[in-house]
Amino acid sequence: MSPRPLSTRALLVAAALAGAPAAIVLTPAPAAAQFEAEITANFAPPPLIDYDQPPIPEAGYIWTPGYWAWGAYGYYWVPGTWVLPPEVGVLWTPPWWGFTNGIYVFHAGYWGPTVGFYGGINYGFGYFGEGFAGGYWAGGRLFYNAAYNHFGGVHITNVYVRNVTNITINNRVSYNGPGGIVRQPTPAERAAFRAPHIAPTRNQVAHIQLASQNRELLASVNRGRPPIAATVRPTEFQSHVPPARPAWMARPEPMTPSRPYEPRPYAAQPNGMHPYGEGQTPRAYAPPPGGFGRPAMPAYEPHMAGPPRPPSAPRPAPAPQPGEHRGPQR
Repeated sequence: MSPRPLSTRALLVAAALAGAPAAIVLTPAPAAAQFEAEITANFAPPPLIDYDQPPIPEAGYIWTPGYWAWGAYGYYWVPGTWVLPPEVGVLWTPPWWGFTNGIYVFHAGYWGPTVGFYGGINYGFGYFGEGFAGGYWAGGRLFYNAAYNHFGGVHITNVYVRNVTNITINNRVSYNGPGGIVRQPTPAERAAFRAPHIAPTRNQVAHIQLASQNRELLASVNRGRPPIAATVRPTEFQSHVPPARPAWMARPEPMTPSRPYEPRPYAAQPNGMHPYGEGQTPRAYAPPPGGFGRPAMPAYEPHMAGPPRPPSAPRPAPAPQPGEHRGPQR
């Protein structure tokens, strides 16, 4: 592999395409000649959603999980999708939100020879908070863990089965920091962050752009239950996978830009990482009693202030219906 630095222009274009009004700050990563476009929000993203993984389109694709991004109208869901890596030998480090100096900071995803820190967030499908259990490269070939990849009718020759233990499947927290996932990067993850990266592919950037333009993917409209959870390939929203639990759609609000905010001064942290500031209390979003997908639940409303609430009790997975195929484990 011949790693290339993150393209500042590419990341800034990606943010602009997403229509983000948030402040974008160029923060140099120590010990690496690269920059990262920084996007911030003043309240926490909604919890991650529960969905099934669509089948892989063909051998060579790598799963990239869905996440909440920030745009001109607040948070919107970027559906998970299968992506062709930019070159042989690289894996995807998912983007993540972290509470830093009183605000929520978005850290862009990237490709690299090893998976770096992604906030300890459990995205499922092999991304359980540290590393990637869905596959690995060896001899220029990608090997897939059948426990966490849905093959459908595609014939995959390089397959193995390895289950991961001691993971919290029902944890849907979507950010790192007090009230969310409290975990610091390991030395190996710090090294992966400082190493040269490869920016998201053009198809990934187009996927983000299309998601930002879809009103139904706005958290303010879907109340944290986007109707398009994942796609087979980037931008193929017509062949999507809906959330595993039915969404309860409240009456949509007028589509007006989110109110502007003034991000606090940002300072780079040691080793290029961004741990949350000491003594800061995040304005965390707490799921309503009963969870999502129930007709009686209130609409999603971001919490702008107040101390973090304890996480809700794990929710049992719904019993599969006759003839239903749930795909790989989360």
